[in-house]
Amino acid sequence: MPRLFILTLSLLPWIPVVPCWVTTQNEVSVLEGGSITVPCRYDPKYANHVKYWCRGSMREFCTSLARTDETSSTNPSKDKVSIFDDPAQEMFTVTMNNLKETESGWYLCGVELGNGWKADDVAYTKVKVIHGMSVENGMVSGEEGSSVTVQCLYSERFRESEKKWCRSGGWSSCLSAGSEGSYEDTSVAISDDRTGTFTVTLKKLQMRDAGWYLCSAGQQQVAVQVQVTPRASTTEPVTSPPPPSQSAVYLPPPKPITKESWSSHRYMLESVAVCSSLLLLVGLAVLARKLWILHKEDSELRHFKEMKERFSDNPSGMGDLQHVPIAFHNKATMDVRAY
Repeated sequence: MPRLFILTLSLLPWIPVVPCWVTTQNEVSVLEGGSITVPCRYDPKYANHVKYWCRGSMREFCTSLARTDETSSTNPSKDKVSIFDDPAQEMFTVTMNNLKETESGWYLCGVELGNGWKADDVAYTKVKVIHGMSVENGMVSGEEGSSVTVQCLYSERFRESEKKWCRSGGWSSCLSAGSEGSYEDTSVAISDDRTGTFTVTLKKLQMRDAGWYLCSAGQQQVAVQVQVTPRASTTEPVTSPPPPSQSAVYLPPPKPITKESWSSHRYMLESVAVCSSLLLLVGLAVLARKLWILHKEDSELRHFKEMKERFSDNPSGMGDLQHVPIAFHNKATMDVRAY
């Protein structure tokens, strides 16, 4: 056992170490019918090596799609797959166009080393081709009075579907591009290029236009937030008035009646009206009490006179009258004794 361990240590310097000299992004997602560009970085020592792009999860069974040692097209934007090497940037890029959902899977960036003793240096990435919708920017912002543009992207199978622009929460607000692929009014313009993008332009933004909207194609939809910032205020230059002459008298301009000044005046008028009403009610209450007291005294006086006349007609009852208690409320009533 010790001999095996010593033998292993003696062989370590001869075991090849293969570091990762090629790197790329782990995953790429794209709408069906769209395009992707994948950057593949490599070590400077690979500047003169052949680079390639192939499909597969194992380098031994990878299907080559593009190589730098093959003749490239003069119009890579229309090619299915194109590759471009830039040694100065130590990077080669791969572009794939018009992708289908069936083309989802594993791909790899590879650098060919050119000998059978060492495998090529590669880096894997996963490509996801999906159908649906997306937007280039999920939030757009513009100043009040200006315009903003939203790019709504859709997959190939939605090319013939109706495209709509809706305010979130109210389907009655939806604006459709229609069969002609366009719509325009004073505030919104919609244009569908029928190749994967329809463009929405919001014109003459107002503060009430801020909020959430939806790009819609068929049954698919994606949210977009629109922000509106207040218009920047412009300050006019202030010109100083000419110096007053000795013969002229300048009076300060009258203060305009503003909403605030009118409110303060109205408050004062309302206070005066309330106080006046209270004083009037108190006065009426005092007057009513005095009238009631006078009326009561008159009633008692009449009653006393009636009793006196009745006993005058019947002198025999005068003795009883002397024992009848009589309450007088004030001096005016007591004066009746003079009768």
